[in-house]
Amino acid sequence: MTGHFPERTRWVIVTVFAIAMAWVEAASVFYIRALVDRIEPYQADPLPVNGALGNVELWREAATLVMLATLGLLAGRTWRHRAGYAALAFGTWDVFYYVFLRLISGWPKALLDWDILFLLPLPWWGPVFAPVSIALLMILWGTLSTQLRDAATARWAWALGSVGIALALAVFMIDAWRALPDGRDAVLQVLPTTFNWPLFLVALLLMASPVLHQIAFFAAKRSV
Repeated sequence: MTGHFPERTRWVIVTVFAIAMAWVEAASVFYIRALVDRIEPYQADPLPVNGALGNVELWREAATLVMLATLGLLAGRTWRHRAGYAALAFGTWDVFYYVFLRLISGWPKALLDWDILFLLPLPWWGPVFAPVSIALLMILWGTLSTQLRDAATARWAWALGSVGIALALAVFMIDAWRALPDGRDAVLQVLPTTFNWPLFLVALLLMASPVLHQIAFFAAKRSV
């Protein structure tokens, strides 16, 4: 992206791109799920990964992350802005992915519907509300980081946020991890029956540390 655009224009461009990308993602997932009769993912072997289809899907997920990261690199002029725009793109893409998937397929029916969120390195499972709440947090942080001058985040806030990310990943992948000793087929057949909401909420609060720090920083700055 050209360096002549002001930050607000960059924010709009990144958001529009992420929304359009969300439609492409929702359409692709709809095609794949219709092909394997898995419109509702909460069933055994939610996406058969044996053969070409599985390999293609794994690489598609990796390519999606590369695209979102690249968007952040192109949009930002500093490393903080690049990270902020990447977070904004990821969060916007994730939220609108579910919005568009609902419009296309009628699923998810509710925010508590189970979804298989990702396949790398192990299947991630969680209610739709969980990734959406993280996505909203990413949008907020990305907006603050790119649109406010002198935005800065203390190292302790990043450290707490990193712990939160690790906890959230553990919550999402714990059932697949437990099945790992029984082999790949067992992992693919995992259907979680409970979600560790208390631990996830702790993880979400920790992940919110950079956002809360930025809000507190600017509130204190304005009061001076």
